[in-house]
Amino acid sequence: MAKSSGLAWTTLSVDDSGGTPRDIRNDITNLEFATPRATQDVTGIDKSAMERLLLLADFTVTLNGVFNPATNLSHDVFKTVPSTSVLRTVSITVNGKSLPNECIFTDYPITRADSGELTFAVPGQLADGTVPTWA
Repeated sequence: MAKSSGLAWTTLSVDDSGGTPRDIRNDITNLEFATPRATQDVTGIDKSAMERLLLLADFTVTLNGVFNPATNLSHDVFKTVPSTSVLRTVSITVNGKSLPNECIFTDYPITRADSGELTFAVPGQLADGTVPTWA
């Protein structure tokens, strides 16, 4: 089994508000994504340990990056987040493994740090009810 680093991602694209996938890898400095499952506690009084059922699957992502107002890059992709509720395909491929999901983005916060950095951290959530599946 080969171990891999998180270097040199081959795909990180997010649809713009018109549905066109945009490669924004160069603007993203780091990201976090998760594929959690809800659980239900079904422990009976006859048990001495927890008993649970797996429930709905989910996907969340936060893309952190550097503000870039160039055409078809991160600002063009996220500038409509506050004013539209468009489903966007988020395509992630690292080390030959892909995880595409239909998401809604809920905020486009831009931060100007006291050092002068201009950055963003855009949170997204699964929107179409499709179970996140690595390909």
